[in-house]
Amino acid sequence: MGRMAPILLLIGSNIFMTYAWYGHLKDLKGKPIFLAIIVSWAVAFLEYCLQVPANRIGFQFYSLSQLKVLQEIITISVFAVFCVLYMKEPLKLDFLWAALCLAGAAYFMFRHIAAP
Repeated sequence: MGRMAPILLLIGSNIFMTYAWYGHLKDLKGKPIFLAIIVSWAVAFLEYCLQVPANRIGFQFYSLSQLKVLQEIITISVFAVFCVLYMKEPLKLDFLWAALCLAGAAYFMFRHIAAP
């Protein structure tokens, strides 16, 4: 699994994180804020159960900066899917522009790996 394990764990972590941050806007609309906080904390616990091992494992293969850029790329990707499929919001070109900026960030963080 090696280098892929932290990436897969970060994808799972970001699914939970995105739901914890924004899922209550749809699922708990009209419910007391205290309930939304408790539910979000419970979901965030699951996020941390994946995120902490992802970073521990990932730090064996990637620098801290590389891990952060990977996480941001995964976050925007998961968020775009969440917005469109779960929250039923339209996919906007802004996601493409953000993704291109993150691709540039990835290039600069990982360019020495691809170099011979």
